[in-house]
Amino acid sequence: MSNEKLKLTFATSDYDHVRDLTSGRVQVEGVELNCLTMQIEEMFYRFINFEEFDVSEISSGKYTSMISQGIDKFVGLPVFPSRVSRQSSCYIRTDGPVKTPKDLSGKTIGIPEWGQSASVYSRGWIQHDLGISLSDINWVQAGVNQPGRKEKVSLNLPDGIKLSPRSDKSLTELLIDGEIDAILTAHPPEIFENKDPRIDRLFNNYAEVEKEYYSRTGIWPIMHLYAMRREIFEEHPWVAMNLVKALTTAKNLSLQRMLDITACRAPVGWIFHAAEEMRNMMGDDFYPYGIEPNRKTLEAFLIYGFEQGLFHRKLEVEDMFPKEVLSEFKV
Repeated sequence: MSNEKLKLTFATSDYDHVRDLTSGRVQVEGVELNCLTMQIEEMFYRFINFEEFDVSEISSGKYTSMISQGIDKFVGLPVFPSRVSRQSSCYIRTDGPVKTPKDLSGKTIGIPEWGQSASVYSRGWIQHDLGISLSDINWVQAGVNQPGRKEKVSLNLPDGIKLSPRSDKSLTELLIDGEIDAILTAHPPEIFENKDPRIDRLFNNYAEVEKEYYSRTGIWPIMHLYAMRREIFEEHPWVAMNLVKALTTAKNLSLQRMLDITACRAPVGWIFHAAEEMRNMMGDDFYPYGIEPNRKTLEAFLIYGFEQGLFHRKLEVEDMFPKEVLSEFKV
């Protein structure tokens, strides 16, 4: 009987909670990983379009949109390396007409892609929390910092949604020129990062706003997950759970570091305080993987994506993942 391990290529962005896997400290049982730490947009593009990696981080929006269209070339794992609340992701012109969330009604808002996971949650917040119909907004799609970005997935937009692509200008240029009133984007405008006074966040107290939203709704937005090429899963179905186990172990080691007040494990002041606050708010496993701890967030995501025409049919959470990883064993 051969003891040779299955060799797989694993692509991911650089996360503290994944680093013990990519460094080799944590092993995937039966698997030898060739780990590639990559820039997010490049990784997504190469995996979705060319399937260059056996296992890769992937946009939850694009992955779920493909499932809704019967495109099953990837098999998702309920492991979510990137979660970001998105009230922090609304950018406005400081001398523009948007001063409060309610001011978004009737305005023109830019998005990098309708299918971007961050945009799905942001639009869900606008519709379900602010009570503003998405048809009351003019939507413009373009690159945040560079013109020419295109939608990556097929859309099934509902009646009344006004979405216009722009290839001649970036969203930042459109905002500065007064052609749009706000931008919803995961990646901040470059000039905002460079502290240009013409652009600001809608919420300067975004942390308080996002924590209140989570406390009230139980929704903590999931941006990315990991997925396998279907051929790998069908030939080696055991790999899925072994990957989940290893990624969970790496994550748990990261949480232990964040809660270690003996020494600062990350170059961020008060990191222990932030981790302790999260634990008090969310429980001991304050960055949970798996289905059940994340069901409320995933169900909201599936509702938003279907309402917004990104998902072509109604989906259940169980439609996103294979049965082999829908539950976990207990000892």
